[in-house]
Amino acid sequence: MAKSTPGEAVPVRQRGVTMKDVAKHAGVSRTAVSFVLSNRENASISEETRTRINHAVQELGYRPNAGARALASRRSDWYGIVTEIVTAPFAVNIIKGAQDQAWLDRRFLLIAPSDQADAVGPNEGLEDAATEKLLEQRVEGLLYAATFHRGVHVPASANEVPTVLINCFDADGKLPSIVPDERGGGRIAVERLLQAGHTRIGVINLDPVIPAAVGRLEGAREALAVAGLELDPELVVSGYATADGGYEAACRILDRYPQQDRPTALFCLNDRMAMGAYDAIKERGLTIPGDIAVIGFDNQELIAAYLRPKLTTVALPFEKMGALGVQTLAALTAGQPIIADQQLVDCPLLERSSV
Repeated sequence: MAKSTPGEAVPVRQRGVTMKDVAKHAGVSRTAVSFVLSNRENASISEETRTRINHAVQELGYRPNAGARALASRRSDWYGIVTEIVTAPFAVNIIKGAQDQAWLDRRFLLIAPSDQADAVGPNEGLEDAATEKLLEQRVEGLLYAATFHRGVHVPASANEVPTVLINCFDADGKLPSIVPDERGGGRIAVERLLQAGHTRIGVINLDPVIPAAVGRLEGAREALAVAGLELDPELVVSGYATADGGYEAACRILDRYPQQDRPTALFCLNDRMAMGAYDAIKERGLTIPGDIAVIGFDNQELIAAYLRPKLTTVALPFEKMGALGVQTLAALTAGQPIIADQQLVDCPLLERSSV
């Protein structure tokens, strides 16, 4: 294509080019164009004719009508993902994992931003509208992804196609889900503290009723039980899932006991709370990990990797959950049975310098 000179209008390809236009440009029948573009294997079309057709497609800027093709083949090569993650700073690697896996399968993701199903105000009804819009595009299946592990009510229209939930589960118990192994993550965190010689361990807990708090605390208790220890209820303090919440909870734990009875390690159930705990520890003239070891959870890298000392933490496997969600959806759309209604993904320990 010739380059435009300064001041000259950039040529724009004509929109709405049809298969008939391609056939005319290449000097062939419309049927021949259809066979070439659909890669019909049993079509007796010469290589020279195929080349002319492909050149015509490029020169005219022809694009197949995806909607018509999906109607004819009942396949669109599209998966839809309904998620609040696009408007939140957390869990974005779910989308990355899903996108990478979809591309490996030569599928594409259509992303529709949403809010929580019970949202009120300007975003009320957005989730239902997002699901409907994706179904209008004839996606082959839906992914539904949340920023944090919880039960959700999925719009009823999602049942029209195979649907898989990621980082959340169906409160009605009907749809398959991919969630983090919260219990396993809590267990591996406390096992690491025990390995380092700590037996008096404080826990800075989240809202005690959410799945993350329940599972992580169960895992912590299991690890202690294997070591012949029990978790002292006085050493478990719940707080807001923020740095301020972690600071206040750590202050309560550290100030509750004389120095000789103080815990020598803190398991913080998210990294933001661990950041607050760092401040509480240092304000009391204590060192990390010399006087008190700290382990977090989530692996929020902007926190964990930049605290001093760097925070040892348990990672939420967002990217792996996204990839597994697509693999599960691919199996469902192919009519294959899936392994389980709910699949747990391991939460690995990331060693840094705080233990």
